[in-house]
Amino acid sequence: MITRGIAGEAHLDTATDGARTVECVYLDRSVSERSAAFAPLPLGKPCVALLICLCCLLAPASNTARGSDHRTEEAGELKRAVIANYAAVVDATYQDALAGARKLKSAIHTFLKQPSEHAMRAARHAWLDARVPYLQTEAFRFYDGPIDQVEGWINAWPLDENFVDYVQDNPGAGIVNAVEQYPMLSRKLILSLNEKEGEKSISTGFHAIEFLLWGQDMNPDGPGNRSWRDYTDTTKNAERRRQYLRIATDLLVEHLKSVSEAWVEGRKDNYRAEFQRIDADTALARILKGIGALSGPELAGERLTVPYQTKEQEDEHSCFSDNTVNDVIYDGIGIQNVYLGRYSTSSGRKIQGPGLHDLLKHVDPSFAEKLAVQIEDAIASARSIPPPFDLAIQGTDSKPGRIAVKKTIKAFQTQSDTIAHSARVLGIKLNL
Repeated sequence: MITRGIAGEAHLDTATDGARTVECVYLDRSVSERSAAFAPLPLGKPCVALLICLCCLLAPASNTARGSDHRTEEAGELKRAVIANYAAVVDATYQDALAGARKLKSAIHTFLKQPSEHAMRAARHAWLDARVPYLQTEAFRFYDGPIDQVEGWINAWPLDENFVDYVQDNPGAGIVNAVEQYPMLSRKLILSLNEKEGEKSISTGFHAIEFLLWGQDMNPDGPGNRSWRDYTDTTKNAERRRQYLRIATDLLVEHLKSVSEAWVEGRKDNYRAEFQRIDADTALARILKGIGALSGPELAGERLTVPYQTKEQEDEHSCFSDNTVNDVIYDGIGIQNVYLGRYSTSSGRKIQGPGLHDLLKHVDPSFAEKLAVQIEDAIASARSIPPPFDLAIQGTDSKPGRIAVKKTIKAFQTQSDTIAHSARVLGIKLNL
């Protein structure tokens, strides 16, 4: 006797032959087809075994496939969420960096309008404040994004001081004092001279502005101390110096504005829109490259190892203002922001969403936590460097400052290596 029924999308047929009952699954068949297929088969032992195997194998395979598809879909959705939140973090950070540059511009224009010691201090303070959000944006570099098109005009270093203005041993040095060679200072001229004579011939950006505000750092225990009177008419070429500082500051705002607009939300034709349209793994590879390159080649290498080895003040990142330790700390915080998917704006608004940490937790929770701890350790190591940086790198390797710098180098390099490995954990191709 044959009885028929339906179980889910599969059709379950039951055949009874004396004491034996056999169930078999037929997928997407009509009742008549199933009857025809089943009826001629003798219910001997070989047939029974075959039918049982089909029943045991086909149904579990279907469930496994559905489970695998669900996990793949879930991972894909998480990747897209991480990418979208990254774009929001980038946007908010660049908005703060632009706002900081605008405040710096306002403070400098006020100072140039009526130079005084108080106004110069305010301009220096605005420069230091502007660095805080900008340094956190450096985690968005190194993958040919919008910042990489103009970064050389924003944050290029190290800067050869006598390319811009006078130095202690050469009072007639620099573009400011080259009246015959450059009779008219202009935006176009200052841009064209940037790195024209080599990578240290920096004419604009944060560090050119820094030098024009602080001057040479001749103090072993503190920053430079350029006199505000350099900008009064009692000093030679003061008008050209005022003009130069004004142009450099205006250019900084202009370049940061172009980068900020590239990441603003809601535009169909900017970089952010393109970034969120590309293949998810390609976008994630860019994100990983940004924080990995900043951690390793840039921080552990250029910004820390080079001055550690040379002990030269001019090899440190912000040598005129003695802000180098803060530079390293906020670069580390920028990396952490990307990894955790968060950013706290200058107005107190918090951006928080899925980050690389959540994506790695989905694949390997212990590895995700390992990298989170390494990033926190690198920031703590940077905080342990006693300022000023140029003093910390002096002396023997047993000195506390050099120990702290070396520890920080190791921490950022270890972190960079783990970031590179995280790409393999996620199955993403990364050239770092």
